[in-house]
Amino acid sequence: MKPPKVSRQEKRKNEQRKKKRLAVLFTAIFAAVMFAAYFFGVFSPFGIRPPVEHFWETYSPSANEPSAELVEEEQPAQEEQPAGEEEEGTEEEDASERPAENVYAAATSKEVNESLADLPERVYVPNVIDGTITVIDPATFDIVDTYEVEELPYHITPSWDMTELLVNNEESGTFTVIDPRSGRPKDSVAVTFPYNLYYTPDGSKAIVVAERLQRIGFHDRKTWDLLGSVYIPWPGVDHLDFSKDGDYFLASSEWSGVVSKVDTNTMELVDSVEVGSLPIDIKLSPDGSVFYVADQGSNGVYIIDPEKMEEIDFIPTGLGAHGLQVSRDAKSLYVSNRLEGTISVIDFGTREVTDTWYTGGTPDMFQLSPDGRQLWVSGRYDGAIYVLDTSSGELLNTIYTGTQPHGLAYFPNPGRFSLGHNGVYR
Repeated sequence: MKPPKVSRQEKRKNEQRKKKRLAVLFTAIFAAVMFAAYFFGVFSPFGIRPPVEHFWETYSPSANEPSAELVEEEQPAQEEQPAGEEEEGTEEEDASERPAENVYAAATSKEVNESLADLPERVYVPNVIDGTITVIDPATFDIVDTYEVEELPYHITPSWDMTELLVNNEESGTFTVIDPRSGRPKDSVAVTFPYNLYYTPDGSKAIVVAERLQRIGFHDRKTWDLLGSVYIPWPGVDHLDFSKDGDYFLASSEWSGVVSKVDTNTMELVDSVEVGSLPIDIKLSPDGSVFYVADQGSNGVYIIDPEKMEEIDFIPTGLGAHGLQVSRDAKSLYVSNRLEGTISVIDFGTREVTDTWYTGGTPDMFQLSPDGRQLWVSGRYDGAIYVLDTSSGELLNTIYTGTQPHGLAYFPNPGRFSLGHNGVYR
């Protein structure tokens, strides 16, 4: 008697289950290696992780906030943004009213804003251990400048209005402000332990992720006054992305396997879900219905329903799934597999991997060229930047920079405004 036929969909699910089980075997070894690497010259407080299922029964924001000496002092008011910025109540209001079927619609253009059209195209690379910035001319792949900033510059973040670039110097507790016209530093802003920086879609708040304090700070975007903060009770909070209307965001806690949901209006932690073992980068789907979460321990990407805060699918990609980037046409999601030296291409429509590209080394964070034809990838532990052709996956160039290049920014780029990180536009 013939065995019953198994559908293609059931086969795919069975394969996914097998890969997830195999991934568990690698996780213990991988986690130990990552902990050791993270402690090498970089401080990170690892606390005891409260079980997610019991946490919400006992959570009290006041009881779980860090001690008073860790609470950030309000920063003194600074000068207003450059004169080219839109008046209050015009561009900022319009930006929050728009998104429809495709939240990335404004970033699918191959043209940058008129106000940015005369800026020189440059790729800015933060070298974490060196405390330097490498500046690359993408037209020639030549390094045109290198300069020192401060300690542990993890990411380079375009400001919400795209008039400045801010280098996140975590150890020094500062942002180095770069003028994109000259490509050189022009100012410094003091903020406690900024590992990452984001902006709400309406531009009203800057969000500083202080990973080592397990805290997310909400600041006035122009004055840097502290408006409120949220303590995340799971170690390793580092990456986030916003809902289509910006009312909340999901944030990964890398060392805890937890994704948190934070309300941007009340500035409160409202929910969480446990996924995989080492969740890293997060991206909203183009239709705004689900979030994709790269998990370095599970070697793939989880899909989360943000309303139910449940994992609804898993897409195996490769060893050490780490960074995420939406393609210029918003049809594909690029995933860096840092332990495998590859890039996976996921089709948003089918939620399947359609291609795998080879970089070698340790591919990490992404940026796209304005025309979407080149994918620029930092090679975290190789001191290099890889440039790929997005039509073929061909490796076009490898450019050697400094020690541990991470959150590079290709600037300028299309979009109405920047959501932060190292260049996420809508």
